[in-house]
Amino acid sequence: MASCALEGGCPSDYVAVSISILCIFLLLAKWILPYIILKVPRSKGSSFWLVAIQVIASFNLVLSIVMALNFLKFKSRHWWRSCYLWAAWVEGPLGFGLLLSCRIVQAFQLYNIFVKRHMPPMRSHILLPLILLPWLVGSAVIHMKKSLNYHCHLRIQWVIPVTCLHALYVAALVGFTRALHHIEFRFREVKDLWRGILVSTSAIGMWVIAYVLNEIHDDIAGLQVVTRFMLLFMTSILVLGFFSLSISQPLVSLMSLSKKDHQKCDTMGRALGIPDNGLVLQGEKSQVIDPNEPLDKLLQNRRFLQSFMEFADSCLAGESVHFYDEVQQLGKIPLHDPTRRIYMARHIIDTYVVAGATMEVNISHRSKQEILATLDLAQPTLFENALNELMLLMKMNLAKDYWLSTYFMKLKEEATMRTASHESEQVNGWNFSPRLSSVHCPDDPFHEEHSPNNHDLEMK
Repeated sequence: MASCALEGGCPSDYVAVSISILCIFLLLAKWILPYIILKVPRSKGSSFWLVAIQVIASFNLVLSIVMALNFLKFKSRHWWRSCYLWAAWVEGPLGFGLLLSCRIVQAFQLYNIFVKRHMPPMRSHILLPLILLPWLVGSAVIHMKKSLNYHCHLRIQWVIPVTCLHALYVAALVGFTRALHHIEFRFREVKDLWRGILVSTSAIGMWVIAYVLNEIHDDIAGLQVVTRFMLLFMTSILVLGFFSLSISQPLVSLMSLSKKDHQKCDTMGRALGIPDNGLVLQGEKSQVIDPNEPLDKLLQNRRFLQSFMEFADSCLAGESVHFYDEVQQLGKIPLHDPTRRIYMARHIIDTYVVAGATMEVNISHRSKQEILATLDLAQPTLFENALNELMLLMKMNLAKDYWLSTYFMKLKEEATMRTASHESEQVNGWNFSPRLSSVHCPDDPFHEEHSPNNHDLEMK
């Protein structure tokens, strides 16, 4: 027992390492499977890379404890087994510090967006290093002062400052989360955040006790084995539970591996429960499309909108039409429901406005800055100037080509056929009572799925 307590390789050590490997595999599965199975599109913003950094930080934290506390028995020492590499740098700034810093950034974003109602004043890639700076300074001081003994344990005078640094970051996360308690979130961001804090606080509490005992009483072999096992075990539970209770992008957090849930929340509009979310229903009355009418009026027709959107997508210029559609959905959310309006506005900004967005629209720098610097994300005129610019571009470019395209010809033919069919039904005395409609499958609007890519478009 005394030998393996100092050199590593006790049976309990290998059990703890096996548990940690299992937790890391589960963590990777929870991160990757939604993108593989549900085909969730990978966003380019902080909603993706903050989560990716958390996964890396979780792995660093577990690996650093394995290496620093001699869980595995090595016959010889090498430079890559340096105590300062694993115990000072990887465990601190690149492990626990980085993990908590990412969550603080996410909580800070939620606080600014939903409490202050404006975009965060600092970009995540700038804020994250600033939050991580105390860890970098602390690790540098520990390295310069040679604060570790030959067992990779901190000397007694350094244990309390390092423990307080860990607690300070948990307290900062709790502080930002408490400031969000009065917001009625549509999704489970704050609820999940509180659950994550509860799990992490419980795990960190036991972790700190084991850490202090392991650092101070390194002369008691049995205590070293037990506390070492508890350190790695609680760390594995911490990183898995902390990541599983994610507050990343709302749509991704809503989508489980259930196909049913995925179909419900394939767009932000559906996830927010916006009525008439661009779907074309069967049995709707036909309407003749007049090319001489203003484009903004024609786009109010859902069948024309979908046909025009498909044409724009075929020309690789569909961003403007999709932007128009989602801004119209935003307009259907009542002004007395600011939380849902902020959700939708944030989604539109992340998807169409910010530099490098997946569907970045071609608007002026002035309009873009007006949106990004807004003091109220729930205001009804947030995207008005940008929408006017894009409407002008669509009238000058897409609209002229659309009237000569096969998409318009197909839409016109379908309108003619539906008009003839509607007149025939009236002549033959069809009864469109709710009772008959409910059993006549083709007239049931919920009989089949409709999607924006459906080519069997119908006119309003």
